[in-house]
Amino acid sequence: MHIAFVIDLLAFEGLGTTLTSLVRNCGDTEKLTLHFICSDVAPKHKNNILRLLQEEQYLGKTEFHDFDAPKRFGHLNSLHGNWTTYGKFLIPEVINADYALYLDADLLILLDILSLQDITFNDHFLAAAPRGPFKNALDGRFLMEKMGVDGEQRCFNAGVLLFNLKVWKEQHIDQKIATLFEQFPQEFPSHDQTILNGLCGGKFHYFEGRFNNIWTPEQQPPAQLDNVIFHFAGAPKPWDLLGKTIHSGYSIWADYDTNFWDAQYKKFTFAKLHRTWKIRRSLGKHYLKRFRGAKAPAVATATK
Repeated sequence: MHIAFVIDLLAFEGLGTTLTSLVRNCGDTEKLTLHFICSDVAPKHKNNILRLLQEEQYLGKTEFHDFDAPKRFGHLNSLHGNWTTYGKFLIPEVINADYALYLDADLLILLDILSLQDITFNDHFLAAAPRGPFKNALDGRFLMEKMGVDGEQRCFNAGVLLFNLKVWKEQHIDQKIATLFEQFPQEFPSHDQTILNGLCGGKFHYFEGRFNNIWTPEQQPPAQLDNVIFHFAGAPKPWDLLGKTIHSGYSIWADYDTNFWDAQYKKFTFAKLHRTWKIRRSLGKHYLKRFRGAKAPAVATATK
């Protein structure tokens, strides 16, 4: 089974628990090949990945594929000055297989990842967990007005995707993406996710929502805490500054955190300070909500 991650150094703090949870809950890691599509990742960080996998007794194969995100995708609109996310489009280039599973680096994998290899399909080039209609999506207006999608069709989050690479090539998806790059280089509101949703137009192979179960900071812990992939979307994430006190998923995330990874990537750095500044509004919103909740008058309740 081929699994792809698209990473730069900013992804590393969350990547550690994604990898440990994947390995610990996999029935046979010897059947896995992990592909790391890396933008500006130094050898020492690749070695840290290899060491973590070794300590977790991973028995499968590991491959690193380097690319220059600004050079390859710098003509497109960035995500806070970063273009790494578009590296998903390199998966068909670097993986020679019929299927490839893409995973974000902010997941907690509480199931046997090999269970996803039972998902086979030939009707579409992509499988994902369906979410709400396009008309309610952040990039819905762009997709409906510029790419002609039906607002009632369902979209998907691109954090967990299963690519049918054979169908991808048969349908010349690379060429279609290149055409979109030329047409709308600075207009993709949700970056690669917008492009993939636009190409699918709601027509993709559905898999179960538990394979990409979104967990935002304000949510209470879900009822199902096993046989699921949690996707820590939004900010702060459990590993962010103040994430421990805000995110209800911190304790379950911490179960898969390791001392080795903490020593490498939990240091207070300029990059961490920069991210904290970028998510300051989210942090302020959560604390304001708590303050207002604490100030609300108590309501008397009758007892029998």
